[in-house]
Amino acid sequence: MITGVHAILYAKKPEATRKFFKDVLGLPYVDSGEGWLIFALPPSEMGVHPVMERESHELFLMCDDLKATVADLKKKGVKFKPKIHDQPWGTLITMKVPGGGEMGLYQPKHASPPRG
Repeated sequence: MITGVHAILYAKKPEATRKFFKDVLGLPYVDSGEGWLIFALPPSEMGVHPVMERESHELFLMCDDLKATVADLKKKGVKFKPKIHDQPWGTLITMKVPGGGEMGLYQPKHASPPRG
């Protein structure tokens, strides 16, 4: 059976991106060899949304308090797009990942599925 999710982030500057997840976000990690870091992620969930165009996949990090998390990350030098989007299902913003493009940060308003 499925035991977890292994997400891959493709980055033009992988060292900078790894440093961001390790030092700024403080995610636990292991070095699988030669500097290839594998990061532990908090519990995850997945939604399936309809699309009329090309299928794609997105990755958002989740938090309990978006405004507080953004303020904390800004103190650590993280850059964000200026607008927080408040939707009926959640509040989100886009952050810049050094060497790795952009990623969403999301505070859900919906119930999360049970773990386990």
